[in-house]
Amino acid sequence: MTAPDVAPADSELLRLETAVTAIAANLVDLDDNPHRKELDKTRLTGRTATAWADATEALTELWDGYRMLTELIAKARGLRDQRRFNDRERAEFVHLVLGKSVTLSTTTVPLAQRGLLGTGQISTTCSPAELLGAMETAFATAATVVTRAGDVWQKLLPSAADTAAELDNVRRLTREAGGSPATLDEADRRLGAFTSTLANDPLGADGSALTGVRDLIARADAERTSAAELRQALERRLSDAHTLATDIAAARRAADAARERADGRFDDREISTVRDVALLPDLAALDALAAAGQWALISPRLSDWTRRAREHLAAIQTATARNTALLTGRNEMRGRLDAYRAKALSRGLGEDATLTPLAEGARDLLYTAPCDLDAARRAVDAYQEALTATIARTNR
Repeated sequence: MTAPDVAPADSELLRLETAVTAIAANLVDLDDNPHRKELDKTRLTGRTATAWADATEALTELWDGYRMLTELIAKARGLRDQRRFNDRERAEFVHLVLGKSVTLSTTTVPLAQRGLLGTGQISTTCSPAELLGAMETAFATAATVVTRAGDVWQKLLPSAADTAAELDNVRRLTREAGGSPATLDEADRRLGAFTSTLANDPLGADGSALTGVRDLIARADAERTSAAELRQALERRLSDAHTLATDIAAARRAADAARERADGRFDDREISTVRDVALLPDLAALDALAAAGQWALISPRLSDWTRRAREHLAAIQTATARNTALLTGRNEMRGRLDAYRAKALSRGLGEDATLTPLAEGARDLLYTAPCDLDAARRAVDAYQEALTATIARTNR
């Protein structure tokens, strides 16, 4: 029997020794990884629980494989380093390094399933190279779960914390503005569900859920801003309403004064009167709503009040103008009559039989209460026309 060539086995032994050194370092790094430790101590759920169960089994296989590989390498190195290396030992060494020398498991065959010549146990074996390949697969399985979970935690945990801080800030601002927290409550509920999933099932955490929470917070903040802008706008409008109420009070005083000056001097049918409108109680009710923060109820009521107030102010100002115009018109016609009479006197027509009755009639109308302005205007015009005609005849 020819002794087997040990050169391939020597090369494989060196490869295995180098590999087992790297395996030891990588296993220690994986064992010390903080995310692996977090996975170990967390009550996992969902996809992560399933993946970590597989990864834990792979880790167990890794350590078992490392132990078996280390023992095999030590035995092989012990054989190879002997001073004398006979053919049997050569064959054992080659089989140990290159053959199916690793027993992975041993299964007992039930008696009912054995044949007369069958064995009572079945062993599963592989070569060191096959064991190393299986360990690489197991390491990739465990490391992938640890890395993926760690990446998710590193990326989303700070984002979730920032989102929670943003939620608290907007809630505080909304509370100060007296706004409704309904949208923020929904954001809080979703953030709580996402945070719970992130903690216990990082592989099942969907980052878009966090985006949805941020969208709700942004919407709530926009609603708060809109509410604040509405409040500011209504506060300005309410201030304008008080200014309008002051203007109405001043206009009412001016209207009363104009009416008093016209009262008794003209026919009552000629004097304009505006019925008072009870605007102040409604304005006080709006102030009460503002004090209670019921801004949504104020806007339509304030619009209606402002419309009625402006209409009332316009009516008052119109009445004041008409009553003032009565006195202005009468005084203007008195002035015209005096001017025409002065012109008649200058032409020596002060005692004219035709002009004098017209002038006295116009004067009676202008200085008798109540004054009929239309009749007085016609009388003054008649006097003017007669005066003009008389002067023309005198000139001819």
